[in-house]
Amino acid sequence: MAFVVSARKYRPVRFDEVVGQGHVSQTLKNALQTDHVAHAFLFCGPRGVGKTTCARILAKVLNCENITSDYEACNTCSSCSSFNENASFNIHELDAASNNSVDHIRSLTEQVRFQPQQGKYKIYIIDEVHMLSQQAFNAFLKTLEEPPPYAIFILATTEKHKIIPTILSRCQIFDFNRIQIADIVGHLERICKAETIEYESEALHIIAQKADGALRDGLSIFDRMVSFSNESITYEGVIKNLNILDYDYYFKVVDCMLKEDMGGVMLLFDEILSNGFEPDIFINGLAEHIRNLLVCKDEGTLRLLEVGEAAQARYRTQAKISGTSFLLTALSLANDCDVHYKMARNKRLHAEMSIIKMCHIGAAYRLGEQQKLGAVEEKKTPDQSVTSSGKEEVEVKVKEEPRKEGEKLASNPSKEKEVEPPKKEVKSSLLSNKISLSLNDIEASVEEEGAKEEKEIPLELGRAQNAWNKYVAQHRSPSIRNHLKGVALAIVEDDLQLTLGGNFIESAIKGEHDLLPFLKKELQRKELQFRFIIDKKQLPEPPKVVKPLTDMEKYQKMNQNNPLVSDLQKRFGLKFD
Repeated sequence: MAFVVSARKYRPVRFDEVVGQGHVSQTLKNALQTDHVAHAFLFCGPRGVGKTTCARILAKVLNCENITSDYEACNTCSSCSSFNENASFNIHELDAASNNSVDHIRSLTEQVRFQPQQGKYKIYIIDEVHMLSQQAFNAFLKTLEEPPPYAIFILATTEKHKIIPTILSRCQIFDFNRIQIADIVGHLERICKAETIEYESEALHIIAQKADGALRDGLSIFDRMVSFSNESITYEGVIKNLNILDYDYYFKVVDCMLKEDMGGVMLLFDEILSNGFEPDIFINGLAEHIRNLLVCKDEGTLRLLEVGEAAQARYRTQAKISGTSFLLTALSLANDCDVHYKMARNKRLHAEMSIIKMCHIGAAYRLGEQQKLGAVEEKKTPDQSVTSSGKEEVEVKVKEEPRKEGEKLASNPSKEKEVEPPKKEVKSSLLSNKISLSLNDIEASVEEEGAKEEKEIPLELGRAQNAWNKYVAQHRSPSIRNHLKGVALAIVEDDLQLTLGGNFIESAIKGEHDLLPFLKKELQRKELQFRFIIDKKQLPEPPKVVKPLTDMEKYQKMNQNNPLVSDLQKRFGLKFD
């Protein structure tokens, strides 16, 4: 027996078998029940969601001789049998992608003039109707506007915006939705049970996600997985065959980020790249993973988590230990990385910088919280506190003196004890109030951690000269090396003074963007500045202005070099003006 693909073998033949388009099926059934069937329908939606299938089912029901009580085709009458065998004379299917000329449409309109030989209606299903030419649309317009009572047109398209408005206004338009992952998984499970195929629920979820809302694409992937795994569909086999990054990596990466384990994240990222995945695939998958963690934060949004039950449990567990602010900031960083990815020259480094910043989100928030507490303390003076009404009151603190035996208490009991100012509770609400963290704060936290490891060393001329010579020796440009060799160094008020031979050398040094960071690193300095001094002695002397010679001066000079010039002037009687 010849193999039949699942998309054809399990193609719905009844309205109640259509997957994920209940609103369309119910509306068409109601129209059949009330006998309010339009003469033209337009089914719009993405590929593989059931447009042509619903058109065939509707055409079959319209000509069925024994419609069931729930308005489905009986599949036993002569009309249904001929349709199932592709031998019906009253139901015509036309592919507008290959029959889009005026002649094809004129041939169709000629057929419309003849009444049906069997059944009530002649039904024309035109698939990919947006492929018709402008002339074909115009030729079809008159027939669509005033068709005979027995003619019904069902048009299907994936690009409704390409159809002219005069056609749209004459059709009942049905918009087909992308099929939900849960609906695709349910359909695949029914096929597996019918074919006695062993499967893992997580594997079917991956297939459904890869289908991207198109059931036909999902069934094509399903057939491939069955052939690959030999009648047993496993999660490992699916991700290997489809080249999908295992979401287990994302759980490990986020765990390392929460622990601020930058080394662990970098090693995982390197392993992912070694498996053949591009950095942008990892970044997009990480953003999707973080989005799923945010979904798990609210019970009302859990239905948006389109993964298997085992994965749902892992997402909920990790979401409990992940702060909302951390997730929002990480998602923002991943989005920024994806937006600028194409413009980056070193794409791996671009992605690594983003995940490094994600590892420092916690440290950056702690730094921001410390700065906030410091700002609150600076606003308070030592002897003032803020009352509940918001006004500042000066409190007088009276130190209680030891009383002698038998001495009476003071008349004012409020002065007996030192009055402590009410402590204003500062809640750590930064993590819950901020929805995102600026990159400057993250970079500041990274710099602060690096600064703790560095020790400030006094600036010495000998060490500075050695560092300068080291930079000059490794420079690639001979001209820049010559300019830098002629610079005299000095230490002035903890700054590095550079004595130059001209302004152009100052411009060249300012153009060396790597020079100052190199010297800071070599000299172990957090702060270092240049002072420029121009040595006028080294400046070249300005060129002397030479006055041009007159004609007489030129003659006299020529005469001094050659006396024969004077004889020539006298012989020919030459005169000067």
